[in-house]
Amino acid sequence: MTSEAGTAAPRAVIVVSSHVARGSVGNRAAVFALETLGHPVWAVPTVMLPWHPGHGRATRIVPPTEQFAAFMADLERAPWLGEVAAVLSGYLGEAGQVEAVASLVETVKAKNPQALYVCDPVIGDSGGLYVAEALAAGIRDRLLPLADIATPNRYELEWLSGAKVDDMRATMAAALGLGPATMLVTSAHALMANGTGNMLVTQTQALLAEHRTVERPPNGLGDLSAAVFLARRLAGHTPAKALQSTTAAVYEILARTSKRGGDELQLETDAQSLSHPMAMVELRTLIHPSRSRKPGQDSGA
Repeated sequence: MTSEAGTAAPRAVIVVSSHVARGSVGNRAAVFALETLGHPVWAVPTVMLPWHPGHGRATRIVPPTEQFAAFMADLERAPWLGEVAAVLSGYLGEAGQVEAVASLVETVKAKNPQALYVCDPVIGDSGGLYVAEALAAGIRDRLLPLADIATPNRYELEWLSGAKVDDMRATMAAALGLGPATMLVTSAHALMANGTGNMLVTQTQALLAEHRTVERPPNGLGDLSAAVFLARRLAGHTPAKALQSTTAAVYEILARTSKRGGDELQLETDAQSLSHPMAMVELRTLIHPSRSRKPGQDSGA
């Protein structure tokens, strides 16, 4: 595909997240998914780890703030910046990295106003925050206002919005109030028994893609979901189609990994699932908060 000027249309994605030597989390998940789906990737590590901290204590290397900022400034000056179609940020190593990420996003958008910024605010889960509060606040106050798409899990949405999200209506309201035009809330409440899902909320639409819960899932599902959803949107998929196919792909890889007893997502084994998922997920249309509704009515399929 070419642009009106006759040059190749932007396809590259800058991914800013953690790097592990072993495993499929952070950049390891996002870069693999995006490259498998046809996107050149500029990968920026925010922290280096031998493995995910959930597997046990290990060395953690975070680049000095000044060096990280200089590295990002180099990318802003890169002669190939016009190749970039999107920026995806995930786990950050410390609060000082926030401003450098924001500056890069602003520079990319100035170069290509059509570029997308996806903010995956990796700050916590059901156990609470697992990053410093200053970092979480920086993501909320500086990065989320720049985002076209944000992909928090339900617990991150609750912290970022300051609102309880104990049902679907509250989740939709919190997502709408947070700022980004498109909110993909992972680990959302589901209508099916023993289920979980992804909720997509825009100013005019609310959708839920759900599937059965897989017990003790490996890490990296959020990283993978953000990358695949971005790839689907860059491919021109509608929000509904992007939600359904993203959820199907991630669920299929999760289910297959779990069946094999893997402790990490086995992306290399199930790469085909990224582009042609066969898993069935239930897609539901929810009653958007902007519409009138009867008391006690939460959704409509």
